[in-house]
Amino acid sequence: MAAQDVLGQTARLASSSALLQVLFRVVTFGLNAFTLRYLSRELIGVVNVRLTLLYSTVGFLAREAFRRACLSGSAKRNWTKTINLLWLTVPLGVFWSLILGLVWLYLLEVPDPSVVPHYQAGVVAFGLSAIIELLGEPFWVLAQAHLFVRLKVIAESLSVVSKCILTVTLVILYPHWGLYIFSLAQLLYVSVLVACYVIYFVMFLGSPEATKKSFPVARMKALLPSFIEDETFVNWKEARLTWSFFKQSFLKQILTEGERYMMTFLNVLNFGDQGVYDIVNNLGSLVARFIFLPIEESFYVFFAKVLERGKTVKDQKQDDVAMAANVLELLLKFVLLIGLTITVFGYAYSQLALDIYGGSMLSSGTGPDLLRCYSLYVLFLAVNGVTECFTFALMCKEEVDRYNFVMLALSFIFLCISYFLTHWYGSVGFILANCFNMGIRIAHSTHYIYHYFRESTHRPLTGLLPSPALLLVYFISAVLTAFSEVLFCCDKGWMARLIHISIGALCLAASLVTMFCTETKLIHFVRSQ
Repeated sequence: MAAQDVLGQTARLASSSALLQVLFRVVTFGLNAFTLRYLSRELIGVVNVRLTLLYSTVGFLAREAFRRACLSGSAKRNWTKTINLLWLTVPLGVFWSLILGLVWLYLLEVPDPSVVPHYQAGVVAFGLSAIIELLGEPFWVLAQAHLFVRLKVIAESLSVVSKCILTVTLVILYPHWGLYIFSLAQLLYVSVLVACYVIYFVMFLGSPEATKKSFPVARMKALLPSFIEDETFVNWKEARLTWSFFKQSFLKQILTEGERYMMTFLNVLNFGDQGVYDIVNNLGSLVARFIFLPIEESFYVFFAKVLERGKTVKDQKQDDVAMAANVLELLLKFVLLIGLTITVFGYAYSQLALDIYGGSMLSSGTGPDLLRCYSLYVLFLAVNGVTECFTFALMCKEEVDRYNFVMLALSFIFLCISYFLTHWYGSVGFILANCFNMGIRIAHSTHYIYHYFRESTHRPLTGLLPSPALLLVYFISAVLTAFSEVLFCCDKGWMARLIHISIGALCLAASLVTMFCTETKLIHFVRSQ
């Protein structure tokens, strides 16, 4: 597949994934706003922090390394061996579910049954849901490698909508069921997700469309584990790369979900405060997650296909190097401008957003400060997602192994800083520690990118330098909206709030107009791709 074709399909995949993330986040926020009126903060805290952490940890440890290894390189490979390797995620998921399930049941603090009923059933259900989802892993990787955009959109949309409908129905009819509600909804979500992928491949394999595309798998039986006569069961090069990524994924999970591990294992916040923190955290990550995560996932595939892992820039096809450098530069500029916009306007509108969304329960106390800090954290997330996506797509096995040692040291430092900052600043300390963590990771990735392109004429890191005119408009907007918040928000009535919103809208419009005038290359890229 030509590099230009890969870029076009990758951009469509990123766009579709972004729309999915919008759907997921909107549904999540709607559910939180709805359930806050029926269920306790403690119950929401246990579900969104404790049980979701169990589910994400099992899934991350069991499959993340396999995904990265099996999506590296060309889609033309011995798919029988790759599929065999992917099926190893299931026993690995069973292992982690049992180990972590026992930890969650017997070593961690158990919530008060009168406030959070059926905790044990929740742990079992969320652990089981992670295993069920792993049954669809070979299908997911095969679809992702061949850029099946429509399949991902349909499967994840149906599963989210199904989960939402069941949750709302049970919350209204049986609010006393407690964690049974979220356990059944979670099991339905993963079941629908896996079923969609399986049904699609049952219909697709052997069809004229599959034959036309020369799809490497001809029948469903080929998607099951199978032995090849006189050959190894798996591709050992992929297996060794998987092991390297596994060591890295373990550390990355600690860094990614560090605050939830601190809450879960060190009890630095009670379950009610955990619920508020998670709601604010979700609100803060609304734009960040639905744009940055799909870009990271999709363009990791793009860079891995266009450039060969482990080769220097001189040994690559120069046309592909030029395209990759140009795309990287524009991606960095794109996410940087989004991050700056959120940081600038998030500071002055955090309290108003929380007051509209959850009332005084969220807008009083540490809620607004949490969201303001998260607005800054979004900027770090934006840059880190793109720089790491390129770095991980190009690192050879030895470089990945060396990076694992860096991650190990960073994990220890991050946990220590989180612990102390939380004691000093409460839940805000978690976000400050994450900013430090992301800053170090950005420094490593940009160092790698600089050295990778050093022997070429391309300088993609210039994407991190917005125009001076745009920076000036951002600065003026930050000052005006900050004064507007002091004068008009948030206890002076709805008319004052509307004035505050209008001032922000005018500043945002000025920023966008300046952006269109000064970042013409980026605007053309976004429109064309």
